[in-house]
Amino acid sequence: MFLKIKQAFKKAFNSIIFASPIIIGVIILMGIFNTFVPKKFLNTLFHHNAFDPIIGAAFGSLFAGNPINSYIIGGELLKNGVGLIAVTAFLVSWITVGFVQIPAEMMFLGKKFSILRNLLSFIFSIIVAFITVFIMGVL
Repeated sequence: MFLKIKQAFKKAFNSIIFASPIIIGVIILMGIFNTFVPKKFLNTLFHHNAFDPIIGAAFGSLFAGNPINSYIIGGELLKNGVGLIAVTAFLVSWITVGFVQIPAEMMFLGKKFSILRNLLSFIFSIIVAFITVFIMGVL
């Protein structure tokens, strides 16, 4: 039993060490983003209306990545005044939609499946954003 716990701690430690450079890089990029992208730009992009989740999902689809980075970026977007519904759509589409990976996905899984999966994931990221914010009572 003690050996399994020791192995689990070792595996968790190695995961943290592996993820640290990525997280540090994202934090640095967010610092640069906060410095050079004025808050007015985000306010012109997101108007706190029904189109915000569509815009958030579009950006999440284009800039796909791993979940750890999306949480950091989402938190920074919230700090900069972007609405929760847009950030939620961004987070969900960041993970589920991958326009960048479509060519490889088409090659392995087929064109029809890949396009349908990404399209449905995009639509459901917006629906999930509305449902999440509604359940939280923030809308």
